[in-house]
Amino acid sequence: MVFKYHPCVECKTKKRGSMILLVSLLINLSIALAHFNGFGEQPLSKIAIHKAVVSLHSNSSIAASPYLLGTKGEDTQWVTVNVYHSDPSADDWVGVFSPAKFNSSTCPPVDDPKEVTPYICSAPIKYKFVNYSKTGEASLKFQLINQRADFSFGLFSGGLLNPKLVAVSNFISFVNPKAPLYPRLAQGKSWDEMTVTWTSGYGIYEAAPFVEWSIKGRTPVQSPAGTLTFGRNAMCGSPASTVGWRDPGFIHTSFLKDLWPNTVYTYRLGHLLSNGSEIWSKQYSFKSSPYPGQDSLQRVIVFGDMGKAERDGSNEYNDYQPGSLNTTDQLIKDLENIDFVLHIGDITYANGYISQWDQFTAQVEPIASTVPYMIGSGNHERDWPNTGSFYNTTDSGGECGVLAQTMFYVPAENREKFWYKTDYGMFRFCIADTEHDWREGTEQYKFIEHCLATVDRQKQPWLIFAAHRVLGYSSDFYYGLEGSFEEPMGRESLQKLWQRYKVDIAFYGHVHNYERTCPIYQNQCVNKERSNYSGTVNGTIHVVVGGAGSHLSNFSQVTPKWSLYRDYDYGFVKLTAFNHSSLLFEYKKSSDGNVYDSFTISRDYKDVLACVHDGCEPTTLAT
Repeated sequence: MVFKYHPCVECKTKKRGSMILLVSLLINLSIALAHFNGFGEQPLSKIAIHKAVVSLHSNSSIAASPYLLGTKGEDTQWVTVNVYHSDPSADDWVGVFSPAKFNSSTCPPVDDPKEVTPYICSAPIKYKFVNYSKTGEASLKFQLINQRADFSFGLFSGGLLNPKLVAVSNFISFVNPKAPLYPRLAQGKSWDEMTVTWTSGYGIYEAAPFVEWSIKGRTPVQSPAGTLTFGRNAMCGSPASTVGWRDPGFIHTSFLKDLWPNTVYTYRLGHLLSNGSEIWSKQYSFKSSPYPGQDSLQRVIVFGDMGKAERDGSNEYNDYQPGSLNTTDQLIKDLENIDFVLHIGDITYANGYISQWDQFTAQVEPIASTVPYMIGSGNHERDWPNTGSFYNTTDSGGECGVLAQTMFYVPAENREKFWYKTDYGMFRFCIADTEHDWREGTEQYKFIEHCLATVDRQKQPWLIFAAHRVLGYSSDFYYGLEGSFEEPMGRESLQKLWQRYKVDIAFYGHVHNYERTCPIYQNQCVNKERSNYSGTVNGTIHVVVGGAGSHLSNFSQVTPKWSLYRDYDYGFVKLTAFNHSSLLFEYKKSSDGNVYDSFTISRDYKDVLACVHDGCEPTTLAT
């Protein structure tokens, strides 16, 4: 990719300082590229698994215990792996494979007679390097989740690029590998509907899925669930269709309707087997949505680009998602004070390694099983050449949107087109899909305008726009080099909609840091306040909140005048609507959960109606 430097129009850089600035930017670019090359690559992609050869040593061994997992109903369990190698090396590693049988017999047929079936055709679901004692012995701890199949462990020498299988362990498994697991709540298409999505090993010919639910303490009812799955041929490319492929199991969704507002419900996932017996999950609970426009305390979390991490330290030798667990843990800690979560794209960073979606849903289960966990589509979910994505990159690793639109429910009319609206009490959220065209005249543009135009601001005064890529403002280093401070063609089509319909806040991910602008329109700050806005707000506040977990992004050395606060750290945003007139915005760091940036908006309905520049229809002689 070639970067061209353009003087920043917003900052009016003087010519005599431009050369110094250019040199500085180029130095920063080299630092950023070095940083990026060291971070951000899917750890499983580092393994040349197709090149693995069998080199079993009779006097080397690997053994895992316990043999049977989940005997007390656990979905997650720690496993001890004891290793002995007669010829140990610093680059030896242990891989976790599931299903446990991972030799060539599990490989798909080879069509080309010139090709040779590899001994191993599936990447491990996680791995660790071995730290041997002087005697060539080691003991490793792995945390396993129930993933619908048994497990085994392979000891490899030769590093990641030339793996040689030295020893294979015994098989271990969960008591019920098919159990219903990892529920994900989402708002339905109406305010009084909650959807529950989960994963199991039961297909429709084995068992009928359902949710048993009730207001706490009352007689439960049962709602049936639909079942989806997909095969390897649904993937668009490698690694999703090759070494990254793993059977996703079955994904079930049930629609719980006619909910009472602000009411605590309990629920559990069930499967009715063909022999008449029932399989149950543990019990969960959620609080239903407020009635639209209801004047009550409502708290929303917003972030992007979180990804997943492993609590056992596996897969993380290059800190691929260094902030992910901190963000997750801070949300779990504050869960009693959270009503709704919006994760705007770059969900798991599985990048075609399908096992990682199970890992992610297990990581966020305490959150997603309790409050609606709404997602947006990002480049790492959707983008793949010649599949209709707006950007012709390979960022999804061949997933081309299939995993995101199957594993999570969103109330979109067409989940292939990942744009939708959802209401929560006093909030209206218009969620765009930056991986499809949003420009004027497109189907998505018409959706965005309709979403913004149809909100009743007397009932839902807080109007939020969200998208993965930055369609508004960000002083990201690469945007700064291009002189745009936005995605190409980002805000050109949309800013008149934000202004006309008086969007309060626009959120973005993609850039892995935090930044807040002033209320802005056409590159100009339109309010002088920085932290307390009262009365009419004349523009939209744009917020980049893409620092939830993935490697951080550098800022431009130029700070545009519209940038009020920047932070190169991991964090998320919390919105608290106290009533129709008062909104609190807080940016919290994932490391400690403390507030590092905040502002308030205080206004009445008449302030929302007030005319601002390009925000009201022009008058006519009829007036």
